[in-house]
Amino acid sequence: MNFLDELGKRILFLDGGMGTLLQEKGLKAGELPELLNLNNPLMVREIHKKYLEAGSDIIYSNTFGANRLKFDNVEEIIVAGIQNAKKAVEESGKNAWVALDIGPTGKLLKPMGNLDFEEAVEIFAEEVRAGVKGGADLIAIETMSDIYEMKAAVLAARENSNLPVIATAAFGENEKMLTGANPQIMVSVMEGLRVDALGMNCGLGPYQMENMVKILQEVSSTPIALKPNAGLPKTVGGQTVYDIGPKEFARKMLEFVENGVWIVGGCCGTTPVHIRELKALCKDIKPKEITPKDICSVTSYSNYVTLGDKPVIIGERINPTGKSKFKQALRDNNMAYILDEAVKQSDSGSHILDVNVGLPEIDEVQMMKNTVSELQAILPLPLQIDTTDPVAMETALRIYNGKAMINSVNGKKEVMEQIFPLVKKYGGVVVGLCLDEDGIPPTVEGRLKIAQKIYDTAATYGISKKDIVIDALTMTMSTDNNSANITLGVVKEIKKRGGRTVLGVSNISFGLPQRELVTSAFFTLAMQSGLSAGIINPNSVNMKTSYDTYCLLAGYDKECADYCSKYSVTQIVSSVQTASPSADGKPGTDGELSLQDCIIKGLKDKAYKATLKALESKDSLAIINEDLVPALNEVGKGFEKGTIFLPQLLMSADAAANGFAAIKEDIQKKGLSPQKKGTIVIATVKGDIHDIGKNILKVLLENYSYNVIDLGKDVPVDVVVNKVVEEHVPLVGLSALMTTTVVSMEETIRELRKKAPWCKVMVGGAVLTQEYADMIGADFYGKDAMQSVYYAEEVFNQGKNA
Repeated sequence: MNFLDELGKRILFLDGGMGTLLQEKGLKAGELPELLNLNNPLMVREIHKKYLEAGSDIIYSNTFGANRLKFDNVEEIIVAGIQNAKKAVEESGKNAWVALDIGPTGKLLKPMGNLDFEEAVEIFAEEVRAGVKGGADLIAIETMSDIYEMKAAVLAARENSNLPVIATAAFGENEKMLTGANPQIMVSVMEGLRVDALGMNCGLGPYQMENMVKILQEVSSTPIALKPNAGLPKTVGGQTVYDIGPKEFARKMLEFVENGVWIVGGCCGTTPVHIRELKALCKDIKPKEITPKDICSVTSYSNYVTLGDKPVIIGERINPTGKSKFKQALRDNNMAYILDEAVKQSDSGSHILDVNVGLPEIDEVQMMKNTVSELQAILPLPLQIDTTDPVAMETALRIYNGKAMINSVNGKKEVMEQIFPLVKKYGGVVVGLCLDEDGIPPTVEGRLKIAQKIYDTAATYGISKKDIVIDALTMTMSTDNNSANITLGVVKEIKKRGGRTVLGVSNISFGLPQRELVTSAFFTLAMQSGLSAGIINPNSVNMKTSYDTYCLLAGYDKECADYCSKYSVTQIVSSVQTASPSADGKPGTDGELSLQDCIIKGLKDKAYKATLKALESKDSLAIINEDLVPALNEVGKGFEKGTIFLPQLLMSADAAANGFAAIKEDIQKKGLSPQKKGTIVIATVKGDIHDIGKNILKVLLENYSYNVIDLGKDVPVDVVVNKVVEEHVPLVGLSALMTTTVVSMEETIRELRKKAPWCKVMVGGAVLTQEYADMIGADFYGKDAMQSVYYAEEVFNQGKNA
């Protein structure tokens, strides 16, 4: 029985929670469940058999956290886990598949954390190879809160096995993954990587997932898998329980199945009873046919851009062609200059940034890798990878966080054979140039013929027409006065045939006086003809005016709000006055950024230099209170509102840290000591190695001038309590991700109340809720790190006033 052959013929049923049942069987707080594969295989097999008897078609091996960061004997644990599951299938007499269960590493990937992308791929690859050795039937990548880590896991699965892949993400109640991806981005990236099924699991119950399931069904052309928790957690008699029973769980899941979800099961808090009820209600339902979605999307880790309706601006300035300063910046490896160009284009309204760093005298592969990494560290805009070097292209696509735009292929057989395999492997929206071995056709029909050849060839690689954007090619008017008509004719026809188009607009005016007048008029005509995306200089007033007025007149600007916000007299005067820092760090007039702007935009080097400049006229305390902290507060508010995401928050924190470093150096030169607001102890509780949330909190607290004692992960209760008593610390922060470890959190709080009654306790983690935090006796529950920072400010301010 083949999984892929069966997929879509009937509803397939996953298992439920493993940790829930292990706890019932006596798994102690802090005990590692994966070790039971070796130490108590009978217990593990009995749980698998209960799910098989309840009707599960697919059971997940007990290997969720089995990686080299946690264990030295990964292969032994995973092989045993797979074989325990397969033996359970054999003993039950059921027809079922065994999925290698792969969970997150518990680390943030660079640049947000310290785990390199390729190291993450290798960590997952080791798990995949062990799963193949053990005899897994498919791979289930689950509970991923970072789309970048999710990509690393899928690549590892594809590069080290031929097994089908189900990939599911964990979303918060804000309908975002931890690092900012929404369901649309997750679908776009996972479909680009060609997983066999995608969806959601953990974190939330079925009611909280309802709207996101609708979104998945609207945008996904891939089968959807759903594995919610049994509602939200609470504690009863020292045990973690969930608030939705089996019958209610099954009834809610039935709605999802009737609306098109093909694969269903349960996560934390669900039991064999939940699965039995679920199967009883859904087993006779015929899977709803999936309609292919004609959505052309490009993404970063947090921004989702579609091509095909309202025109999109692709910023052209990160390109050495005709730019002597940019060429020199590439030769000098002057990344600050490149980043500055990117920020200006972002501020000017670009939706996507073109990235071309090709010069004969530099290492383009390394420069492309560095540039893509640095750009994604400070900006959420999607990128268009622009290179003729296939090695540079693959290098960039591999490390890219999201689904990139790819510039480009053309009708030449050799070029398509180089680029299309990369698109098939990594995903992306590829630009197709209307030229081939015979050059650029001088007619509309000739260019359309090449466009069709590109579509047809892409299809042989499994690449859909929706992921091809045709470049009709802009030829200069100065050599052929029919150039614009030919290009616009191709744009109109591609639009009529249901395709998308892109143009490098500026070439139309080459060799003519007052070029921007011609270029901006042509841009307007192209948009009117159905252009999907224009590669333009967004810093040009004429080009932006053409874009904004077209969007207004075409009905894209609801209530004329965008136009009025940009072109009212007040806004024009304000934009003229906005600019650079004077000696005191406030806006000046030479186009540079203020210290606050450097921090908000995550520009580390510039923040350091701007702080040094501000120190020439202000004392350090004034800079901290008037520039650094207000900038962090502004970023924090954006994070709370969901307009700024975790990567930007952390890069801003790094920029602020550079500002503080400059101040610290200045203070030390003067023979003084930096002041701290107070000391806070933080720890990930016993049995839990997932320290992402704790590490984020540490970075932010240190930027707010707190002395942070980080006890690390998997920290025993007595270690936390003893450190708090020893230092007489007024505030402690505890973190836990897993349902099996929140018991340790409750025990830690209980001991702190006995031995350190003066100490306030704040808690956070994916499995927690306000109600749950109240039940275990915490003083504060932080839904995110910024909330915990604000609570720390409150606690220490109260201490001052006491």
